[in-house]
Amino acid sequence: MKMQKTSDEIGCNHFDLLSEEIVFSILDCLADNPLDRKSFSLVCKSFYDIESRHRKVLKPLRSEHLKRVLNRYPNVTRLDLSLCPRITDSSLSAVSVVCSKMLRSIDLSRSKFFTHVGLSNLVVNCSNLIEIDLSNAMDLKDSAAAAIAEAKNLEKLWLIRCKSITDMGIGCIAVGCRKLRLINLKWCLGIGDLGVDLIAVKCKDIRSLDLSYLPVTNKCLPSILKLQHLEDLVLEGCYGINDDNLAALKEGCKSLKMLDISSCQNVSHVGLSFLTNGTGHLQQLVLAYGSHVTLAFADLFQKLSTLQSIKLDACQVACSGLKAIGSYCVSLKEISLSKCVGVTDEGLSSLVINQKELRKLDITCCRKITQVSIISITNSCSCLVSLRMESCHLIPKEAFILLGEHCRFLEELDLTDNEIDDEGLRSISRCSRLSILKLGICLNITDEGLTHIGMSCSKLSELDLYRASAITDSAILAIARGCPGLEMINIAYCKNITDASLISLSRCSKLNTLESRGCPFITSLGLVAIAERCKQLTRLDIKKCYNINDAGMIPLAHFSQNLKQINLSYSSVTDVGLLSLASISCLQSMTILHLKGLTPGGLAASLLACGGLTKVKLHTTFRSLLPKPLFEHLEARGCNFQWRDKVFQADLDPICYKLQLEDA
Repeated sequence: MKMQKTSDEIGCNHFDLLSEEIVFSILDCLADNPLDRKSFSLVCKSFYDIESRHRKVLKPLRSEHLKRVLNRYPNVTRLDLSLCPRITDSSLSAVSVVCSKMLRSIDLSRSKFFTHVGLSNLVVNCSNLIEIDLSNAMDLKDSAAAAIAEAKNLEKLWLIRCKSITDMGIGCIAVGCRKLRLINLKWCLGIGDLGVDLIAVKCKDIRSLDLSYLPVTNKCLPSILKLQHLEDLVLEGCYGINDDNLAALKEGCKSLKMLDISSCQNVSHVGLSFLTNGTGHLQQLVLAYGSHVTLAFADLFQKLSTLQSIKLDACQVACSGLKAIGSYCVSLKEISLSKCVGVTDEGLSSLVINQKELRKLDITCCRKITQVSIISITNSCSCLVSLRMESCHLIPKEAFILLGEHCRFLEELDLTDNEIDDEGLRSISRCSRLSILKLGICLNITDEGLTHIGMSCSKLSELDLYRASAITDSAILAIARGCPGLEMINIAYCKNITDASLISLSRCSKLNTLESRGCPFITSLGLVAIAERCKQLTRLDIKKCYNINDAGMIPLAHFSQNLKQINLSYSSVTDVGLLSLASISCLQSMTILHLKGLTPGGLAASLLACGGLTKVKLHTTFRSLLPKPLFEHLEARGCNFQWRDKVFQADLDPICYKLQLEDA
C-alpha cells in the first residue's frame, strides 16, 4: 500500500531551501541567453522577484518603457542605453531618481535629444557614477561638459565625435573630474593643445588617453609624457605633431605600455625615437599608415626589448627593415603587416624566424609572398593562434597543407581569396581548436574539404563561405552536424545552396548571424526552419533570395524576437510580410531595396509600426512618394534614413567577380 504524502511534503518548494546567493549563482550561468533568464523569471512570482534583484546590467530596447523597467530592476549598476536612440532630459531624470544610489556606469553612445540639463540631473543624483559614454553626441556643447564636471568620482569618459566641445568644456572636466583614469577624445575637433594640457596637468591618474585626429601639436606632449601612470597613448591622425618639435622632448613616458601613432604623416623614425626614449615598459606599438620601414627606422627597436606587439599596416616596408626588427625583437606575440607594400619572402622569413612565441600574424594582401614564406612561418611559429592571410595570390595550394601539419593551435584562420583546395582543408581540420574560419572566394574548395572541417573542428563558431561557388547542401550538413556551437555563417552567393542547408543549420541553436544573400534556391521553407529553432538570431541577410516571401516573414516575426538587423532587398516580400516584422521589438535596422510587392502605403504603415528602428535603407523613389511629415516624425523618434539610387543589379559569375576584384 502506497504511503500518502503529508501536507508539508506537498507544499514544499525545494528552491525555498536554497539561499539567495546560490540562486544568484544559478542565474549567473544563464547570462549568455536572455531568453533563458526570461523563462526563469516567468516560472513563479518568487523567481520573478529573485531575477529582478539579481540583474546588475540592463540594456533596454525602448526609452518609453525605461522608468517601468528601472523600477523592476532596483540593483542595476550598469545601464546601456545604446539601443534607445531617443533619450530626453526627462529620461535621464527618471534614471537619476530610480538609480541614484546604485548606478556606476551609463552608455549613451547611440542616444540623442538630451541636453546639459539632463546630464546635470544624472551626475548630481548618481554620485557613484564612474563611467559615462557620450560618444557621437555631436550636438553637446561646453555646457554639457560643465555638467559632466560635477561627476567627482568619474574614472572613465568617452567623448568620441563630440565635435562641439571645446577647450573650455574639457577644461571644466579636467578641474572637476580629478579621478579620471581613461578619457577618449577621438574626433573632438574643437579641442586643442590647451584642453589636452589641462587634462594632463589636473588628472594625474590618467592611464589611457586617446587624442586621435585632434588638432593638437607638440605643445601638449611634455605634460602628457609627465603622467606617471599613463599606459595607453593614442595619437592616430594627429597631423600637427612632427619630427622637428619632437626633438625638443627630453624623455618619453616611462610607464607607457601602448603607443599608437598611426597615420601621423609628419612623424618619421627620428621623431619616434624621441617619443619612445626612456619607455622601458612599451609592449605595443602601432605605426599603421606611417613612414617607410627602413633599416634606419628599425634601429629604434634596439631599445624596445619589451615589445610584444607591432602593427605596420599599409606601410611601405623594406626587406632590411623587417630583418632588423626580427633581429632586435625576439619576443613578439603579435605582428600585423596587413596591406603593407614591399613584403617579400626574404623580409617576412627574416622577421619570423626567431619568433617562437608569436601568437597572431596578419599578412593580408601581402601579394608578393609565396610558399617560401609559409614554410618559414610554419617552421618558426608553431604556437600561432591567429593567422590572417587574405588575398595572398602567389601562395600555391600545396602550401596550405603545412598549416595543419605545424600550426595545430590555430583558433582563427582567414584564407579569403586564396588557392586552397580540399587537401588543404583536410590538413587544416587537424586544428581542433579552430573557432573562426574564413574561406570566402576560395573557388577550389568543395564539399569534400568542408566535410573534414565539420568532422574534426567541433569548436567552430564562425564560418565564412562567401562566393565559395562549389559548396552544396552536403557540406553545410556536415558543418551543422559537427559544429553545434556555430554562431555565424556566411553562405552568400553559394548558388547551389537550397532549403536543405537552412534546415540543417537550424540545429545550431546558438546561431545569431545568417548571411545567405544571392542564394536563389532558398525559399521561405528554409527560413521558417531557422526562425523556429535559432532563437538567438540577431542578423539576417536574405538579399536576392527571390523565393522568400511573406510566408517566411510571418514565422520569422513570431519566433525571432532577438532579431536586430535584416536585409530584404530583391526578395518577394510584400506589405503584409514587412508589416508583420513590427512585432519584433528588438528590430533596429532594415534594408529594403527593390521590393516589387512593396507599396508606399505598406511601407509607411511598417515604418510607423516598427517603433525601435534606428536605421533604414530605402530607394530614393520612396522619398517623393511618402509625406515629408512622416519622415520628420520617424527621425524625431531616432530613426536615420539612408537613401540609395541603385538600379537592379544582376549577379556576377564567381570567376568574373574575382577577376573584377583583382583589377580593382
